[in-house]
Formats: sequence, C-alpha cells, structure tokens
Amino acid sequence: MSFDRSIKIAPSILSADFANFGQEIEAIEAEGCDWVHVDVMDGHFVPNLTFGPPLCAAIRKHIKTVMDVHLMIAPVDPYIQAYADAGADVITAHVEAGPHTHRTMQAIRAAGCKAGLALNPGTPVESVDYLLDMVDLICVMTVNPGFGGQKFIHSQVEKVRKLREMIGDRPIHIEIDGGVTPETAPLVAAAGADVLVAGSGVFKGGSVQNPAPYGENIRAIRAAAENAVG
Repeated sequence: MSFDRSIKIAPSILSADFANFGQEIEAIEAEGCDWVHVDVMDGHFVPNLTFGPPLCAAIRKHIKTVMDVHLMIAPVDPYIQAYADAGADVITAHVEAGPHTHRTMQAIRAAGCKAGLALNPGTPVESVDYLLDMVDLICVMTVNPGFGGQKFIHSQVEKVRKLREMIGDRPIHIEIDGGVTPETAPLVAAAGADVLVAGSGVFKGGSVQNPAPYGENIRAIRAAAENAVG
C-alpha cells in the first residue's frame, strides 16, 4: 500500500448481501471502489455481532484492492494476529477498547499490517496526540459504532479538521466511518479526510445481478468529495 491523500471510497460489506459476499466484493471493485471495509463487531464493545477471522479469510481471495478490517471489539489484542493471518491489510482498533493503545498499535504493525486507530464520537481528538507516530490511519466515527444506516453526526467535522492539523506531514490516512453520502462527503473531505467508508450509501439500489447502481453511488460520493478539495 503506497500512501497518497487522494479520495478513496471503501464500501462496508455490512450493507452487502451476506449470502453473496464474494460476488458482492467483486462487483464493488469492478464498479470502482478503492478499499473493502470489513466491520467486525463482538456484541460486547458494540451492540451487534458480525464477522470473525474465518469469514475474513474466506473473502480475502475475492479482494484485489485493500482489505480494511475495523475491529469494534474489546479486548482487541488477543485477536490481532488472527485477523492478520486472515489477510487484513489494515487493522483498526478503537482507542476506547483497552488501556494500552500504544501496545495495540505496536502489535498490529508487528503482525505485518497497517495500524489504524478509531475514535468514537464522544472521544476527544487529543486522545491520539501521543500515538501519531504509531499509526497509519485514524478513523473518525461519524456515527456511534454498532449499526449501519445511522445519521451522520455533524460535530465530528471539526474533529477531522483538528486531526488534520495535528497530523501535519505525517503519512496518516484520515478515514470517515458513518453516514457518508454525496451530501456529507464534501464536509469531511474539505476538513482533511481521504478514506470514506460507506455502507448503505454504496449498496443502496443495486445487487449482484444489477451492480450498476454501486458504481453510480461510488462515483457520486467520490465526485462530491473531490469537488470539495479542488
């Protein structure tokens, strides 16, 4: 994974057809997505239960782009190696998920993956201040984690702006997760985000049999974001 700040669209497979993950992934990649976002939830850290390492390993062979695994789980450290072995390119853990975030970031990098750090809406941006040299990506949650299809929380735009200032010239992606649409994408892109996670925003209106809407949705989000950054 080479680093650049161009706008990247990362559809969340949480909104895909669970019975057709392989074909859904191939469809969104064919329609122009940049990354594939995998939301892992444990029913403990967040009120939902989704995918384990075997599912990630099964879909890995269908992913030609970047496998972006977001661990909404606690504890997180015991599972890092399993998701790395399953083929994750990026593993993101939450700063709220455990007391030793620095160690968690070390463990992700030691497992051979890019290290991501996620912030819930109520978590201040200053919590990443002493971790910036340990991370490759910071994910700003623009909804409360746990469910797809929620409304975008506008207070997080200022958090993105502050984060971009803190990062400076470090090669760190800013990812946005939650409520991304052609209406909200320009707000976060102008503030400094470059990776946009969209679930229903990409998958609505389409299917494996009719994937064209996926492409239309991806292009609409990308164009709106790119227009905001000039």
